[in-house]
Amino acid sequence: MSGTTTPWRGPVVVTGTDTEVGKTVVTAAITAAAQAAGLRVAVLKPGQTGTATGEPGDVDAVQRLAAPLTGRTLASYPDPLAPLTAARVAELEPLELYTAVDAVREEADKHDLVLVEGAGGLLVPMGLRPSGEPWTVADLAVSLGAPAVVVARAGLGTLNHTALTLEALDRRAVPAGVVIGAWPAAPELVHWTNLSDLVPKLLGALPAGAGAMDPGVFRRSAPGWLTPALHGVLDDWRAWAEEIG
Repeated sequence: MSGTTTPWRGPVVVTGTDTEVGKTVVTAAITAAAQAAGLRVAVLKPGQTGTATGEPGDVDAVQRLAAPLTGRTLASYPDPLAPLTAARVAELEPLELYTAVDAVREEADKHDLVLVEGAGGLLVPMGLRPSGEPWTVADLAVSLGAPAVVVARAGLGTLNHTALTLEALDRRAVPAGVVIGAWPAAPELVHWTNLSDLVPKLLGALPAGAGAMDPGVFRRSAPGWLTPALHGVLDDWRAWAEEIG
């Protein structure tokens, strides 16, 4: 099996190759798998944007699907923009890096696993440092000494975006693995070849539409989508591919 089999604990950052790749549903799946394994799980969202629509935020979605022990959003902004940009447009205080670091560490003292879901991709500006410089999810992972789950698409273009994200993490000495956010019900050749290329770093794959499942079904199913590193039971990609195919 690819990747580490030692389960990840403590702070873990969940980022993506882009926006709308399935970070929130993957966060919920990891939460459900970890709780099924008996862990106490907290989920933190440093910056939630687009709140003016009145729709539930990402932590609300994770709560609905997986019911983590704790769910927190540290800063919310009305416009659907990068968090630092959204703060500036709304004339609101941007989130300071060490406020986020302290909040994660506070939860890590009380939980076995703290999942920190970013916004958009790895290098999206999240807020400001005390120096006034922007910080990103990559900076947060470095400050926490946390590994990163990179959520990626299954289809065309994902190899380049995933490689760029993993390279940026590797240059910062952040351990990382990949989860496919939405594996199609009828995969095509491009999906299978991408899967083969991603397997060395692959820690899981969620079926398309997982976020619309009944929460009970979601929680029972989640361990089968993830490898032991993320508290799941998926340990043979060849067998998985034969079953899906």
